[in-house]
Amino acid sequence: MSTRLSLRIQERITRLTKSEQKMATVILQTPTLIETHTATELAGLANVSKATAARFFQALGYTDFEEVKIQAREERNRTQPYSYSVAASGKTVLGRTIGEHLDLELDNLTRTFEEMGSDTLQRASLLIADAPRVWFLGHGPDSWLARYGRMLFSRLRHDVHMLGLNDSSTAEDLAMTGPRDVLVHMAQGPQSKGLKSILSYAKTTRLSVITLTDHSNLAQAKRFSEIVFRCHISSYGLIPTHTTMVSTLRLLAVSYTGHVGETAIQRMGLIDDINEELDMIG
Repeated sequence: MSTRLSLRIQERITRLTKSEQKMATVILQTPTLIETHTATELAGLANVSKATAARFFQALGYTDFEEVKIQAREERNRTQPYSYSVAASGKTVLGRTIGEHLDLELDNLTRTFEEMGSDTLQRASLLIADAPRVWFLGHGPDSWLARYGRMLFSRLRHDVHMLGLNDSSTAEDLAMTGPRDVLVHMAQGPQSKGLKSILSYAKTTRLSVITLTDHSNLAQAKRFSEIVFRCHISSYGLIPTHTTMVSTLRLLAVSYTGHVGETAIQRMGLIDDINEELDMIG
């Protein structure tokens, strides 16, 4: 399976011909075919000509199909299964080496971004760009992720807030929300009992909910959210990893900046100027 190939397809699929899009569909549905089939066999599965298959890979920026197969093998060999060892005491020791930690993080990132469609990212960016206000929500252990998201986007646009920063102010915060506002919800691990009521209220008041979630919260996210980003956070029972959540937030911010362009750049410059002035005063 080649993550880079999948990402290239998702980014360029609208610029491919109809025949080339048939090739794209076959590969995206079963990425492992790259390593087990020839270009001619893939063309047969997609019901297109061998010449179309050759043009397809060239349109994605590859010299030929052999370059694609080499890339797929390199990615497979790079990401090894997560291993563990047993210490002298007989206790299981997970993630004791730098290499094991890196393999785990790479695997989570690979799976997260391979499943993320470029159209989903663009829709989320446009919702945020068009929103009168943007709210970030994260309960319990996720609260710092929400604060990070709020800080990140407040450097790029106006009216970015935290929802329920203080538990006692959640109702007041919800009263300030309105139609077309965007709520970016961070959901990892066990969630509070009151969360469902908050999300239900948000849906009723026509907030657009964008959720970054792990597998355990996926069903609820799909029920209440307009857009869902599934973040793989496998940690095998150890300290949870937040790498994919943070990386997805950054990607969303970069995509948003690409949509609004100079407006975000000017705001960042203004904030830097204010910080410089405050340092001088201090």
